[in-house]
This record gives sequence, C-alpha cells and structure tokens, in this order.
Amino acid sequence: MLGRAAGLAALGALGLGRAPRLEAADPQGPAVTKGRIKQSIVPWCWQGFQEKWTIEQICQVAKRLGVPSVELAGTDAYPTLKKHGLACAIGQIDMNPDPPFLKGFNNPDHWPKVMRVTRETIDAAAAFGTPSVICFTGYSAKDPAKPSGARFSPEKGAKNCVEGFKKIVGYAEQKKVTLCLEMLNTREDSHPMKGHPGYQGDHTDYCIDIIKKVGSPRLKLLFDVYHVQIMDGDVIRRIRQHKDYIGHVHVAGCPGRGELDSKQELNFPPIMQALLEVGYAGYVGQEFIPTRAPYAGLHEAVTLCDV
Repeated sequence: MLGRAAGLAALGALGLGRAPRLEAADPQGPAVTKGRIKQSIVPWCWQGFQEKWTIEQICQVAKRLGVPSVELAGTDAYPTLKKHGLACAIGQIDMNPDPPFLKGFNNPDHWPKVMRVTRETIDAAAAFGTPSVICFTGYSAKDPAKPSGARFSPEKGAKNCVEGFKKIVGYAEQKKVTLCLEMLNTREDSHPMKGHPGYQGDHTDYCIDIIKKVGSPRLKLLFDVYHVQIMDGDVIRRIRQHKDYIGHVHVAGCPGRGELDSKQELNFPPIMQALLEVGYAGYVGQEFIPTRAPYAGLHEAVTLCDV
C-alpha cells in the first residue's frame, strides 16, 4: 500500500491530470536505457485523444521516460522545452487555419505563404538549435476546397515542388537547418490523421526523386514508417536503399496508427536496428494515436525502439 501511494504521489507530482490515465500500476522508471536511438514525442497525439496533455505535461513525461526531445510542438513551445532541457527534433510550420500538409510546394499559388512560414520556422529553428523543419508536397487538387476539381498531374506537381524547394533551400543551407519532406499515405480514409487522400507525395520514390532533383543536403525525406508501410512496404529495404536521404523518422503501429504493440503488423526492433546499421543519427518521433492508457502505451513504444 505504501509503495502504491508513493507511485501515485510521484505521478501526481508530474501534474498529468486525473486518474485513471496514470496510475501506480503504470511502468516506473525511464523507458530509455540504451539511448542509441534518439527518440522524440509528437505532442498532437496526446493533446486530443485519450488524454489532453499540455505541452508542459508532455515535457514532464518526456523527462520521466528519458526521451530527449519533443517535436512539432510549434515555436511557441520552445521556452517550455528549454526549461526542461529538451531538444526539438523537428520544427512545425504554421499554415493556420489550414493543416500544414494541405497546401505545399506543388502549387505555386501557395508559395507566398508557404515560403514565408517556412522561412519563419527555419529562423526559429536555427535560433533554438532545432536541426530540421517539416515540409510537404501539398494536395494534388489545385483548390483543396474543391478536391474533385482541377488537379496537378504527378509530373507537374513534382516539377513545381522542385522549383519551389530550389527557391528556399539556399536559405535553409545558410541557416544550417534541414527541410524534411514528408511522404503521407492516401489509402486510409477512416480518420483525418490516419491517412490523407489527395496528398500528392504519397510514395517514397516520388518524394526521393524530388529531393534528388533539388540536389541539396538540406532537403531530405521524413521517413514515416507507418505511411511507408501502407503505401510501399519493404520498410527495412527502403531504409537501406534511401539511407543517404533520410532526415527524420516517425513511427506508429500499422494498421490503425495505434500503439507499437503485438496487435499490429510491424516489428520495430529490427527496423530500429536497420537505422543504426545504416548510420542514421537523427531522431525517431513517436507519433501514434493512443487507444488505451496513454502513458503505459508510450512507455512500451519507447522501450521497444530503444535497441
């Protein structure tokens, strides 16, 4: 009883909110014991589903787990990260009121805003020491509000992306910040954050071809294992094939974008081992949607990736 009370007190000290989301029965101690894979937490997953953790609470969880980074939190979160001694593995652009992946570099009509917010995010990243900033192709519809209307062909969309990235990648080079182009799946349509029907950069090779044509070490691929598995498969083969172009990694269980547990089809320790074997030195962001006790699921996922 005393041990359980002490555990509850420790959890309560984190200020993580009401029981039963965090209980003494949850795993105690850090999840990271090896640290060869640098891990990061993506806040949106824990801000609107099973729990509504604040950025302060997420930072406290990261420290408890032994995770060195909280990412895609917005530049306004940098002071909180700094207070907790945490890094930000990759910066998030703010395309408010649109989701950041909706309007990207494939549409010249969107370049003025996309370029502006990307430069602003690069500036903030450079000042804080954030190594990367996320970026997107955008949707193939010329007007995302009318998805059945005029569209960019894959060839035209890629050409526009190359032209657009060439306009800003020099600035990223100057600031020593890497832009990471995310590939997203278009097959899953059951949830707006599980899949993105209409997104143009929905295959690994498509995004890699854009990156190669831009030809800068400051434009790389955001290799999201969940999205890659749905669209292309061969995750470990692709890690080895594209090792020189991977700038950041995200993980989530597949199918469903849930926990990294025995209910999904991916085996994460060999995937993490493959990253180490190819010399990947970046971060792996935990970006799954919790379906059960969130702290326990996050502890399990971080432990699983700590090879």
